[in-house]
Amino acid sequence: MEYVLPGTGWPGDPATAATPVADSAAEVRALAARSADLAELSARQSVCCACPRLVGWREEVAATRRKSFRDERYWGRPIPGWGDPAASILIVGLAPAAHGGNRTGRIFTGDRSGDFLFAALYRCGLAAQPTSISADDGQRLIGARMAAAVRCAPPENKPTPQERDTCAPWLAAELRLVAPTLRVVVVLGGFAWQACWPVLAQAGYPVPRPRPAFGHGAEVVLASDAGKVLMLGCFHPSQQNTFTGRVTGDMVDAVLIRARTWAAAGPEPVLGAVKPCRKSGWPPRSA
Repeated sequence: MEYVLPGTGWPGDPATAATPVADSAAEVRALAARSADLAELSARQSVCCACPRLVGWREEVAATRRKSFRDERYWGRPIPGWGDPAASILIVGLAPAAHGGNRTGRIFTGDRSGDFLFAALYRCGLAAQPTSISADDGQRLIGARMAAAVRCAPPENKPTPQERDTCAPWLAAELRLVAPTLRVVVVLGGFAWQACWPVLAQAGYPVPRPRPAFGHGAEVVLASDAGKVLMLGCFHPSQQNTFTGRVTGDMVDAVLIRARTWAAAGPEPVLGAVKPCRKSGWPPRSA
């Protein structure tokens, strides 16, 4: 058994041997809907086995390991949401990396994308440290929480539409549970942007028609019974994007500063308005 069994002492493992396991899409929907709080939801997320292809891949990666990590034990399970339980900012990514989150057990931890993102979060006052290396490194998010549209590492970083839809109730439940404090959703990449719309609808947010297009700095204001929420688009900090300069630290900082500013004291723009980011450093550093 190469992956981590629940309740066997992994740092921050939210599950125990008694945590119920979802083995189908129907069970994901039921267990997510019945999760009373974030602790229970995270535990159930972390043991999900509803997608056979993803289960096989995450466990294969945990068994074979990358050469540079061959002496490490891999988490090899779904990655639960993580961060401030009273978050005003929710950051949503695509899926954990095979040798990042699938190894460390924490989203955006232990890979190049995470290095880039956490450096930005630290600069913008949303993380306690500039790096995220392991589940027991002392890192914490400040007023923010992270989640993924798909909780397991997919082959070639490409989940199928069915896998995305099967996993969606976990994110919908997370939105429901953070709704009392939530002010901003930062969406990393076009896949997560598209995945978020049905999830937002399930969580009670009205979805504009047509759905707004993804773009770096794109803004959509949504309103529900819990209040107004700003949805912000951000290019994904993948190695391909950062190495080619498609996304820079300044660009990610701009989105995070906008998120932090809105979360602290958001203005009242027109419902459903979409505002693309200008390429010349929007918003200003003083924002």
